[in-house]
Amino acid sequence: MSFFPGPDPEVGDRFSCEALSQLIIPRTSDIGGFEVRRALPTAKRRLVGPFIFFDRMGPALIRAGEALDVKPHPHIGLSTVTYLFDGEIKHRDSLGTEMVIRPGDVNLMTAGRGIVHSERSPENLRGRPHSLSGLQTWLALPDEKEEIDPVFSHTQCDALPFLSDRGVDVRVVLGTYEGATAPVPVFSDTLYADLTLAPGKSAPLAADWEERALYILSGTLDVAGDVFQPNQLLVFRPGDAITLKAGPEGCHVMLFGGAAMRSQRFIWWNFVSSSKERIEQAKNEWRTGRFDIVPGDEEEFVPLPAG
Repeated sequence: MSFFPGPDPEVGDRFSCEALSQLIIPRTSDIGGFEVRRALPTAKRRLVGPFIFFDRMGPALIRAGEALDVKPHPHIGLSTVTYLFDGEIKHRDSLGTEMVIRPGDVNLMTAGRGIVHSERSPENLRGRPHSLSGLQTWLALPDEKEEIDPVFSHTQCDALPFLSDRGVDVRVVLGTYEGATAPVPVFSDTLYADLTLAPGKSAPLAADWEERALYILSGTLDVAGDVFQPNQLLVFRPGDAITLKAGPEGCHVMLFGGAAMRSQRFIWWNFVSSSKERIEQAKNEWRTGRFDIVPGDEEEFVPLPAG
């Protein structure tokens, strides 16, 4: 997904839970009739572990005659992670990859020194109504990996660890949760897990990760007596084990975090780097047509934003 301009997410009121560092209320923007809530980055919180970008896509019904059409655009210095709950997206990139992602699968595209990709509704869904719901996140790459060769990885849902125990269901998307490790390649200590709690059920959020947060997708969540609502991002302080308890209607959340970046990260449009000069270089390369093209999607592109 391309980084669209929009208002900064809001940091919410302080709660009594001592384990909570920040409550972030995402801002909603419209991309051609498709609603996206952006929770990261904010002015007061740039990253949680390697996660520098967190978008909630939909849920949305795309009407007949409409489609998701994110034209070819570039990235450097990051990995994009696409994870769907409903619908399908066709990914194409400048490596020649062509892949349709479906619910529960993981698309991990590592840009490194530079990649171009597009994201569109697949041909089988065009011309008829279809739903779309999911998450797209960006992981900043460690200093020594920022300029690696680009690579794409697709992992099907049935290859991801799935833990289920008396009303607590977890799919491990990236990294490790409660001893289960996803087979998706990552470049630093990472947590990314899809957690569903039945009404009144609880699950742990251990103190294993240097930085950790969660996004509430649906239902309500109780943390140490404070109750939180859907479409809120909770960032936790390090060091304490936390118990997450679902409200009376149950709860669906994404857990995420990992090791903190060891140097500052700059983000401009779709570019992430530890160097402002490297971002300026990438801007000039896109402006002058020096990125690779996307085979099969050569006719359109997203222009470099002004400013």
